Amino acid sequence: MSRVQQRGLLCYSAGMTRDDAFPIKICGLSTSETLEAALAAGAGMIGLNFHPKSPRYVSPQHAAELAAQARGRTGIVALVVDFTPQQAAELADIVKPDWLQLHGRETPEQVAAIKAATGLPVMKALGVASAADLDQVALYHGVADAILLDAKPPKDAAYPGGHGRPFDWGLLAGLDPAFRFMLSGGLDPANVADAIRIARPAGVDVSSGVESAPGVKDVARIADFVRAARAAAEAFNDDQLKKAGQA
Repeated sequence: MSRVQQRGLLCYSAGMTRDDAFPIKICGLSTSETLEAALAAGAGMIGLNFHPKSPRYVSPQHAAELAAQARGRTGIVALVVDFTPQQAAELADIVKPDWLQLHGRETPEQVAAIKAATGLPVMKALGVASAADLDQVALYHGVADAILLDAKPPKDAAYPGGHGRPFDWGLLAGLDPAFRFMLSGGLDPANVADAIRIARPAGVDVSSGVESAPGVKDVARIADFVRAARAAAEAFNDDQLKKAGQA
């Protein structure tokens, strides 16, 4: 195991207004109605997507309105792809997010530069398709404030992310339990409980899994996902406490 797999890495408290030991992030929100549904369901984070090729893209001006609706009620995450530090700082000035999520090919040096330019905590998304992909996690230790393990996109994809397809969660079985990360990629209300049980993440992130069409969030699926993820996380924690008591 790399050194980052041997230590706890993450603290997800920034921008949150309640004790949320297991943050559930609804990403790619673009309307006031679906944002309110995520807030009502108890999402610990909401994500606004600024990649122009994504069907979930929102303009900075519209995002600022959505962020104002969410501010003080949940953590606000701005998802960007291969932004320069100046671009990230300009966006942060408009939207005022709590976090930046870097979902491109940003190097550790670029992550550090964006953190310095914005003064915001950074979540770095890393694509996973094989065990070898986990080696890159160590490179971001001490640089990124959080790690999101996502499915690698198809080779011909126009934008990053899992595109509704999960990766093999069993690949994460060898990670030290102290390594905290968020899990994404192909999650939905039906499989998130299995994902939590197998992968043991510190939080989960969903986008297409709560949609009725690409970029169209479904209010009922948002509620179902948060409910299923919360129940699974609580069950997993209870099981861990029982095992600790028997040790």
